[in-house]
Amino acid sequence: MTKMYFAENPDAEHDIHELNVQLLGQNMTFLTDAGVFSKKMIDYGSQTLLKCLDFHKQESVLDVGCGYGTLGLTLVKAKEVKATLVDINQRALDLARQNANRNQVLATIFQSNIYQNVEGRFHHIISNPPIRAGKQIVHEVIAGSHAHLLDGGDLTIVIQKNRERQVQKLRWKKYLEIAKF
Repeated sequence: MTKMYFAENPDAEHDIHELNVQLLGQNMTFLTDAGVFSKKMIDYGSQTLLKCLDFHKQESVLDVGCGYGTLGLTLVKAKEVKATLVDINQRALDLARQNANRNQVLATIFQSNIYQNVEGRFHHIISNPPIRAGKQIVHEVIAGSHAHLLDGGDLTIVIQKNRERQVQKLRWKKYLEIAKF
């Protein structure tokens, strides 16, 4: 079986696509490939997530499971945030770096299995987690966020449940325990 997009080194044969889209009022160009999530279009969940975010210039954003960079790079261009993009997938990270150059934005982009290689704290953490990888991955994105958020920071994720996309925004307060949902 072919390794999925949440694998470190997907083995799918390359199938490069170029997407020219408008997101948050910005013209964006993305190279995509087989072995990454949503290679032929910007998925509905990512589009919905972007529309729900109210970030301010120079705030720090961590994009967990960034794929080819749709969320983080769009936010850099549209909102002038400081973005860090991480993913386990090397192919996706290579594309994210190329897409940062194509869209003339600066972002920190590196490999990390969720928060494994992430240091520091952020104003915001965003994610369109790989649902096909299983609930445990989604729970790790949620549970691990607290250690990487500044006081008053938030985690915003989009998940598919019962064939509908839902955006969940969690504001972490001191001593808040993670609710199971």
